[in-house]
Amino acid sequence: MIGLERLLGALAESGVECILVGGIAARAHGSARVTQDVDLCYARTEENLARLVRALAPFAPYVRGAPRGLPFEWSVRTLRQGLNFTLTTTAGDLDLLGDLTGGGGYAELVPHSAVVTIFGHDVRLIDLPWLIRLKRAAGRPKDYEVLAELEAIQEERERLGPG
Repeated sequence: MIGLERLLGALAESGVECILVGGIAARAHGSARVTQDVDLCYARTEENLARLVRALAPFAPYVRGAPRGLPFEWSVRTLRQGLNFTLTTTAGDLDLLGDLTGGGGYAELVPHSAVVTIFGHDVRLIDLPWLIRLKRAAGRPKDYEVLAELEAIQEERERLGPG
């Protein structure tokens, strides 16, 4: 179970620069599919890495799938030395993405996102056309499965027009 409200609250309160992408973004755009993790594209500035480490430390991040007891240091140094992290936390699974296939990093994705309010927290959400682009570029079977639904949502929005 994802503790989405807790995660988003911690990130927002710490001022972490990130964008919701993946299954949660699909749900926010109207998808009926359920996801088991949170996917975030995060800014890789030193200041943001420090905010991210502080915000997530209470959730005990650990490398997903790694045997317990394997040394893992949750730190700015660790984030700086890596790019994409698949983590398990006390609030659920979390994928931290410094770069997305077909989309680039945080700076490239910000113009294709908007601030929305989820659980009372202002968070950045990737827009629907770019979510579709990212899903197509990822090319995994689960991404292709949701594409038809997301494209239908986009077509319906275009048909209805602004407002």
